Amino acid sequence: MPDTPSIDVVVCTYDNARSLDRTLAALGSQRDAGEVDWSVTVVDNNSTDATRAVVARHGVRVVREPIQGLTPARARGVRATQRSWIAFVDDDCVVAEDWIAQAAAVAKDHPAAGAFGGVVEIQWQGDAPRVAGRYGWAYAQQDHGAHAVAVPFLVGAGLVMRRAAIAGTGWIEHQLLADRIGRRLVSGGDVEIALRLAARHELWFDPRLRLRHMIDARRGAPRHLARLVYGLGTSQLLGDAMTWPGSAQAWAARSPRSAGTYARDAVRAAASGRKADACVSLCFLAGYLAGLAQLARAGRERRRELLGAATPG
Repeated sequence: MPDTPSIDVVVCTYDNARSLDRTLAALGSQRDAGEVDWSVTVVDNNSTDATRAVVARHGVRVVREPIQGLTPARARGVRATQRSWIAFVDDDCVVAEDWIAQAAAVAKDHPAAGAFGGVVEIQWQGDAPRVAGRYGWAYAQQDHGAHAVAVPFLVGAGLVMRRAAIAGTGWIEHQLLADRIGRRLVSGGDVEIALRLAARHELWFDPRLRLRHMIDARRGAPRHLARLVYGLGTSQLLGDAMTWPGSAQAWAARSPRSAGTYARDAVRAAASGRKADACVSLCFLAGYLAGLAQLARAGRERRRELLGAATPG
């Protein structure tokens, strides 16, 4: 049908062939999507495992991005496609069997939206970690209820963006924040995309879209969770900077107060005997302070391009 939205699914991958195989199998088993103009493009970000054989077995298009990192890989995927909507499906996600059909329906219902996303359910591969299981937000869990609703933020897993909207933000030509680089746990890229889109357009959550985020239980180990939350603290600081509407001087005065809020969270958790939660809060605070130091050390030009980069107008 000519009025049915067209969708490019972009799957970025790096040395994750087994999980990628599962992701592509789910995309290849879609039902009720016969009238949707859609396609899958895999962005191979320097994989050295069996990724090439997996992609060939599923018969999908592959492009290569030599610059290591999720942000340049995603940018390559956007530039290498042309349909009106772009869906980021991570290589450790399994979409529901009607995901494409539902994505087309949501796009049709919200044609002016900057982006939309749906339910992201965490499915641990192995025994669910005792502490990490309480921190779904750190692993891109997302669920805003049983009804479609406009939201201020969306996670990157299963994010569907309107091409004209993301192009209008300038992100395709110039990305400001890094995301996961190889095995380094950085999450700023998701934050940047969502905030730059939200500054100009509505973001929508719709529960008709469902996917499972398949996570190895080893990633829930305390050391891994600490590193992950530390990175999220830094991302919070950089995201706060991007949405700051005032001057650099006012920002410098305000940021320590935000850090104080996170410090109080850690103190309250410790006072309540929740040692694990206190440790998580301290890791987040440490990451936030590291981001503050990073921005302080950055050159004037870097601070100028980042501060207020995701404000309306």
